[in-house]
Amino acid sequence: MEEKAYDKMTHSEILALLPYSEPFLFVDELLHVDEEGVEGRFTFSPKAQYYQGHFKDNPITPGVILTECCAQIGLVCLGIYLLGINGVKSDDTLQIAFSSMDMEFIKPVFPGETMLVRSEKQFFRFNKLKCRVKMYNSTGELVCKGMLAGMIKMDANG
Repeated sequence: MEEKAYDKMTHSEILALLPYSEPFLFVDELLHVDEEGVEGRFTFSPKAQYYQGHFKDNPITPGVILTECCAQIGLVCLGIYLLGINGVKSDDTLQIAFSSMDMEFIKPVFPGETMLVRSEKQFFRFNKLKCRVKMYNSTGELVCKGMLAGMIKMDANG
């Protein structure tokens, strides 16, 4: 059986290829990744600027930020893994285009909470990835779920 490049890709290699940085990085760690899905965690910092006005005296994490966290872990990390990027040249560029989302928000997420995101691949063809995502709080309660899709590829610049 032929060995595939992504079989050797570590969690830290995947995280190093993410095109995000603070304050817009919503991945703390990957717990598991394989051809069918990914699982990772993120803790929402109580000092994040978006809590200052959402909502007055009762901060909760905006749905768009929850969606972004699900997309970074569930779509982008999985996409990097599926592309099998191993030994990527530093001048290659990861290109991502978020194409669709359908999210349902069930419970609020408060400052300081750690979330677990699980993503299940629906399909990956012609660089288009579609995933079913679920986010859970630290007590295992489902806080949001949905379907995310996008295009992901490496562009060799050199």
